[in-house]
Amino acid sequence: MTGLAIFVLGLLVAFAAVALKDRYLGFKAQGPGDYANAGPDIDLRRHLNGPILCEGVIYGPTGRVTSRFVADFDATWEGDKGQMTEEFTYDSGATQSRIWTFSLGNDGTIRADAPDLVGSGHGMQMGSAIHLRYRIRLPADSGGHVLDVTDWMYLMENGAIMNRSQFSKFGIKVAELVATMRPKEAA
Repeated sequence: MTGLAIFVLGLLVAFAAVALKDRYLGFKAQGPGDYANAGPDIDLRRHLNGPILCEGVIYGPTGRVTSRFVADFDATWEGDKGQMTEEFTYDSGATQSRIWTFSLGNDGTIRADAPDLVGSGHGMQMGSAIHLRYRIRLPADSGGHVLDVTDWMYLMENGAIMNRSQFSKFGIKVAELVATMRPKEAA
């Protein structure tokens, strides 16, 4: 076997190992069924309803905090249709607004839409967790890139929601967000 063939074979094995790690051991390896009987049951209509305070940090590709934010959310529901407005204030002084619309299926499925999404987001609420996947276009001043997002929200015993999101481009993680959400009157 030539040196080039050994090198190429080594690259293929390395890529396969990374793909298997992500599929079976990483953040993306979890599924909604993992939380079917874990903790209190989450329901978007109940737990993301009314005025909500959100606080979080964004990590860059090196794992360092690149931004902090505080946000005010306000969610309303009519049956299985909901709308949530988000008003973010970042540590840089920048602000950002987003309006989500949600549709819930009888089987726990979620459809999510927002103006900066490319297509619709899709997910599932099951047990104590919500899983949502979507593609988002960053603002022009952040490069305008389209990123793939894997979003997990976990209901805590006290009613707060822990949110962890990973953002990737071409399958490579470029950012991560960790945030808490809780009813504003409890803040």
